[in-house]
Amino acid sequence: MLVDLHNHTSLCNHAQGEISEYIEKAIEAGTKYFGFSEHAPMDFDKHYRMSFNDIQKYEEDILSVKEKYKDKIEILLGYEVDFLVGHMDERILNANVDYLIGSVHFIDEWGFDNPEFIGKYENENIDEIWKKYFKAIEDMANSNLFDIVGHLDLIKIFKFLPNTSINEIAKNALQAIKKADMVLEINVAGFRKPIAEAYPSLSLLKQAFELSIPITFSSDAHKPEQVALFSDRVVDMAKSVGYTQCAIFRNRKRELIDF
Repeated sequence: MLVDLHNHTSLCNHAQGEISEYIEKAIEAGTKYFGFSEHAPMDFDKHYRMSFNDIQKYEEDILSVKEKYKDKIEILLGYEVDFLVGHMDERILNANVDYLIGSVHFIDEWGFDNPEFIGKYENENIDEIWKKYFKAIEDMANSNLFDIVGHLDLIKIFKFLPNTSINEIAKNALQAIKKADMVLEINVAGFRKPIAEAYPSLSLLKQAFELSIPITFSSDAHKPEQVALFSDRVVDMAKSVGYTQCAIFRNRKRELIDF
């Protein structure tokens, strides 16, 4: 991937490896723009994210490697922010970064993508779960707080699929993403999960293309060896739909480049 904007560090408590190891893997893969977007701190689900005490360290560490590797690769600084009303922090929303990824990992404070809580699916109406999830994505877009939509259809992670048309369920969310002028990431992490496909699906990506929603690419790496894994598949997928450009961000300003 020429561009890879969604990657993590050990500060989130569930990723491994040194920052430099991720960067070396990206350079090896031919990546030109590589972004770190650590799970932003908030007063909820604290075990799976960085702490408020680590904000300065995180930002200084990324800016340090940005300088160190400037002749080999451009390093970008961001946060992945959970859209959870009442828990998002102004220090993050107003941080001096290149971009913010808005993601939904919770439905009514249930961490639906966490294997620890997978049992809850057995007692839920799957169609209603999907509708709640995409309503949260819609609300996230309508907040106008973020630049990139994280893993659009993450709700499919464990392969609990609805009976209703997914494209119909996601329609309003995609319209909101278009209205908010957000970028949609094509995230390879789904290939490492039971669903075994990218986020979003090919069908949803086609729907996004029809709305002229721009894209970017993401490894969502939590280990250095995950950097650029399956990258050829998502680049080919994007090209097959008709995309020829992807987004990078500097200081919250978007630029489209050919890939």
